[in-house]
Formats: sequence, C-alpha cells, structure tokens
Amino acid sequence: MKIANLLDNLQFGKDNPHAEPLHADPHGRVILFTLKVGQVIREHNAPSSPFFVVILKGRGVFTGGDGIERTCEANSLLVFDAGESHTVRALEELVFVGVLHGAPGAQK
Repeated sequence: MKIANLLDNLQFGKDNPHAEPLHADPHGRVILFTLKVGQVIREHNAPSSPFFVVILKGRGVFTGGDGIERTCEANSLLVFDAGESHTVRALEELVFVGVLHGAPGAQK
C-alpha cells in the first residue's frame, strides 16, 4: 500500500499550473494539480481515457465538451469522457487530483 497526504507540501508554479505525478503504472495515473488564482489549463483532452477530477481545495471554472463554464469547489467530483475537451481556470488557489486509465510508457 502507498499513502500520500495530498495537501502537504503543495508546490505551485510561478507563472503556470503545476502538475505532479503521484502514481503511474500500466493501469492508470494519478496527478496532483495546483493552480494559483488566475492560472489556466488550456483546452486539451485525454483521448484514450475518461478523466476523473476530485477538487480538494479552492474554487475554479471548469469547461467541458459542451462549452458550458461551471464553477466548482472543494469536495466536487467531475467526470470528463474519453476525448472530451476541457479547460480549467482558478478563481482561488485550486488543488485537485486527476485520475486516468492507463499510463503510456509506465512500468509496473
């Protein structure tokens, strides 16, 4: 078993969001994202996996494939379908975990 305290020793990028891989193996990936107020993750998608987001801290605007902006905050679960384009903009200091199926190039 591996354990990580997700809110300890958070790192934020000075100008850009920070993404820290917490775990990767052939079955999936877990990534911790941290954004300062106003930072943006530009439109992108995960073509071969749904993308599950659990917001741990803060509030941000998340836009999915339908183009609708939704303000979401701590204790929210978001599910983006495989290939669904999405963006993120931090309204407050924002911390969330993203989970994907599979990990290209990851070894057990």
